[in-house]
Amino acid sequence: METLRLAGPRLTLREYRHTPEEVAALHAVHGDPETVRHLPFGVRDFEDCADQVELYLEAAEEDPRTHYRLAVDDPAGDPIGQAALTREGEHAAWLGCVLRRDTWGRGHAAEVTALLCGLGFGTLGLHRLAARCDPANTASVRVLTRAGFRYEGRIRAEAHRDGAWHDALQYSLLAPEWTGPPWAGGAQAPGRGGG
Repeated sequence: METLRLAGPRLTLREYRHTPEEVAALHAVHGDPETVRHLPFGVRDFEDCADQVELYLEAAEEDPRTHYRLAVDDPAGDPIGQAALTREGEHAAWLGCVLRRDTWGRGHAAEVTALLCGLGFGTLGLHRLAARCDPANTASVRVLTRAGFRYEGRIRAEAHRDGAWHDALQYSLLAPEWTGPPWAGGAQAPGRGGG
């Protein structure tokens, strides 16, 4: 399995491990109705989260790898969320993250987004990264626009959950537009590695 570890100033993105503690950490995020209310899926129970971790590990074995589902660890090494990058062809990918509710408002989503941009533009050599978010999720809109993503439009009835159709806002960032992670002083990310 490809072992990926990306370190920022405070957070680390890493591969999942299939342990009860990892499943519990994922369930603390995916099992919280408030946390998943803006996501394209509903609340997941513990078994669903165990199945998801297994799928993440299987996806990490694929060659070529197209799905990167990574645990987000805080400075103490405790998992607090999930980061995702899904390749779409050779030159593009979708990214996103979800964090445990008690960690919101600390700038963690911005750091995760910068690390995923480094993975996409630096390590993988992609040209385009895109993200979608619920129009009501103003925090995600702020994270994306501050990271340099540009608004592309509203996708009507993009997801069906909880018995209703939901729109999504779409944003993108191109490799020439990315100035690197904010902690690097705007320097372009290195071509390989990730910390």
